[in-house]
Amino acid sequence: MQAPDVNAFLRHHIRTVPDWPAPGVQFRDITPLLQNPQVFHVMIDAFVHRYMGRDMRPDVVAGLDARGFIIGAVIAYQLKVGFVPIRKKGKLPFTTVEETYELEYGSATVELHADAVKPGDRVLLVDDLIATGGTMMAGKKLLEKLGASVVEGAAIVDLPELGGSQRLKDAGLPLFTLVDFAGH
Repeated sequence: MQAPDVNAFLRHHIRTVPDWPAPGVQFRDITPLLQNPQVFHVMIDAFVHRYMGRDMRPDVVAGLDARGFIIGAVIAYQLKVGFVPIRKKGKLPFTTVEETYELEYGSATVELHADAVKPGDRVLLVDDLIATGGTMMAGKKLLEKLGASVVEGAAIVDLPELGGSQRLKDAGLPLFTLVDFAGH
């Protein structure tokens, strides 16, 4: 499949749930991508093929809580590199570093084990979608606190009208997404 075909194929399997979790929100549900083995395989292969070359290959894949764990862990496995979870505050048992970021309705904090990456590690940062970009930006800052370099942020879905992808690009983070829902 060529990239546009992959985009259309995956888009067809993303469910839109109107008015969830609030009126006016068009929620992009990726669970159908995970439920169908053929679709899941195509999605993971699209990421793996991008990152298997020497210039894009990470040393570590970091996944953002929680759907980034599903995608990121499989990508790391296929690339034969380590995986580290970036969790919501209070979920990791060892010494952590943390980053707080703003949400529309308050703030949230994510954490990473202090020994999760080493200075100089090249990290691929993965989540399911980019909305406002707050979670991915916090993940990037956490990894950089530990001396790692985030080579790219990757997600299945970009919601560009919410401004997150532009915010991340403006902060110097290259992005790769498989599907965007511009204007929806």
